Amino acid sequence: MRTAPTILHLDMDAFFASVEQASKPSLRGKAVVVGGLGPRGVVATASYEARVFGVHSALPMAQARRLAPNAAYLVPRFGFYRAISERVMELLGALSPLVEPLSLDEAFVDLEAGGAAWDERSARLAGVKLRADIRAVTGLTGSVGLAASKMLAKIASEQAKPDGLVVIEPGTERAMLGPMSVRTLPGVGPATGDHLRRAGITTVEEIAEAGEDELVRLLGKAHGHGLYAMALARDDRPVVAEREAKSVSVEDTYDVDIHDRLRVGLEVQRLADRCVQRLRGAGLSGRTIVLKVRRYDFSTRTRSETLRGPTDDPGVIREAAARLLDSVDTTGGVRLLGVGVSGLADYTQEDLFAQAAGERAVADGPVEEHTAAPVEERPAPAERRWPAGHDVRHAGFGHGWVQGSGLGRVTVRFETPGSEPGRVRTFRVDDPELEPADPLPLVLREPEGDHAPDGDSGGVGLRSAAP
Repeated sequence: MRTAPTILHLDMDAFFASVEQASKPSLRGKAVVVGGLGPRGVVATASYEARVFGVHSALPMAQARRLAPNAAYLVPRFGFYRAISERVMELLGALSPLVEPLSLDEAFVDLEAGGAAWDERSARLAGVKLRADIRAVTGLTGSVGLAASKMLAKIASEQAKPDGLVVIEPGTERAMLGPMSVRTLPGVGPATGDHLRRAGITTVEEIAEAGEDELVRLLGKAHGHGLYAMALARDDRPVVAEREAKSVSVEDTYDVDIHDRLRVGLEVQRLADRCVQRLRGAGLSGRTIVLKVRRYDFSTRTRSETLRGPTDDPGVIREAAARLLDSVDTTGGVRLLGVGVSGLADYTQEDLFAQAAGERAVADGPVEEHTAAPVEERPAPAERRWPAGHDVRHAGFGHGWVQGSGLGRVTVRFETPGSEPGRVRTFRVDDPELEPADPLPLVLREPEGDHAPDGDSGGVGLRSAAP
């Protein structure tokens, strides 16, 4: 354990919902719920105003609507959230070379490794400055915890929410942890908490008093040893700058069960292609293809196939996924499908490419060395979709966002991050003057000097922007 609280944990406050409130003046101070809006959607993030009604992340969206029927329900804008997260991570990177992101809105920082802090006073100053910098760059708030270990820093940031800073000074950890619920400790979920409660253990202090042998008897060797160490505030885990990815996967949950076997096969092929896009985007390949099928009765079947070597070839991965699907009974319907690749590497096995090309050549007949360019096929125009909360621009009214759509109509509120709450207009979904738009910057500031700083993708930089 360290002798100074130089490990920092940052947790952005209700991140997705806060971004939406910052983007949309009419939603500030209102209940906002972000997530999948279909019948099987779940809540990704709820604003603090929505949490008052019992809405929280991972709650089924249908239940959230019953609890908070007057909240604003929005479809996530992950590209925008990611762009803002990158700006926050840049601020953390300026503090230390050891930054361990846990998600888009959460990270550990080793302040000592970057020379940003060496004692309680310097650590507190670094945390205060970080919170101010985050607000200046993004317009958002984050909660900061400072302690001598990762576990305690995370507990401190939870205590600091929302928009606060808590420092746990070395030597005070046991007294601080003692009266807290066992659920405070990492890895103690509802099942473990209930098991401990039945044994008469409800606080962290009672875990320590029970002793290591009793915890091993109750929870097993690994979990018992680990929980006892945490109850004594022992945590020597270092901040790890990079986490090696173990797998890349994509999955979709369907609002209505899929019964048509052909449709299931097409969905698996589409997921395989999306998985390949992620692989290539990360510069990776893999040798084990994994198929996940959740059936109508919530039973889940997982199948895998290991290739001779790593690949990122879409043909090879599609064919392997199709073979795996052949071994799964989808009678009765499918509610979720997923395709993943594990056994990752940063290279590909060339003979797998040849294998896929050879199989396609056999199926398609002789292939000329030089072939004519394929004739471009023009797909039939599809009806435009207007996800709730996403940005639009109208030729006459300017920038706005979708409040809702249906029955051939789309309702838009015209406002920008720096404007007053805007007016609402309704249009036909095929109105030629209405089109999707990129998000506007959350923080609008007049540029210093004769030119504005360069913008970045996602529009979260500090620059002036006309509504």
